[in-house]
Amino acid sequence: MNQIQKLLFEQQDQTYQAFQSKLIPGIAPETVIGVRTPILRKMAKEFEASQRDEFLSELPHTYFEENQLHGFILSELKSFEECVEKLEKFLPYVDNWATCDQTSPKVFKKNKEKLLPYIQKWLKSSHTYTVRFGIGMLMQHFLEEDFQPEYLQMVTSVYSEEYYINMEIAWYMATALAKQWDAAIPYLEEPVMEKWTHNKTISKAVDSYRITKEQKDYLRTLRITSK
Repeated sequence: MNQIQKLLFEQQDQTYQAFQSKLIPGIAPETVIGVRTPILRKMAKEFEASQRDEFLSELPHTYFEENQLHGFILSELKSFEECVEKLEKFLPYVDNWATCDQTSPKVFKKNKEKLLPYIQKWLKSSHTYTVRFGIGMLMQHFLEEDFQPEYLQMVTSVYSEEYYINMEIAWYMATALAKQWDAAIPYLEEPVMEKWTHNKTISKAVDSYRITKEQKDYLRTLRITSK
């Protein structure tokens, strides 16, 4: 761990550290070293197997970049079983939206049937970023050829006061409107989400180039204005 931290500090960019710290509210600025993402991705790919396994077993980490590196290593693992086992040990320690959103295992793309039960479990978690990760994986892998209408119900049934969960729900639903309009629009016509998430979904959809002008005009009529 000390060796990895040493390598990270050797790549420190203090100007970037100040910028990055402002983008990730909720984590202490002193835990951000200031290493750019392409460098971290490159490091993740260059880990030797023994060094990788030792690093992944050392939780919790001290620095934001260590969590980022952890997520990028998981994203490169070739075995679904190994990946999801190590991911489930890591998710409870994820404490920010960037690590959550940038952890995206490539092996999931070819193992969607195996992945779905885990997503269903993650959506029921009490941990903010585990839920957010589950919604993100459902958005990434199950909104096109593998889409099922009940997935919309799975997401809109998540009730939380956490900003980063509700923002992810809105992002998912806006993407669903772009890719699965007919299935998604009833969830706005007969509101099932709380007001903030409902209106944020519409705002995100209206900003999307994948939504037609006619669809955007209609969505604007569906905003909730009452208290």
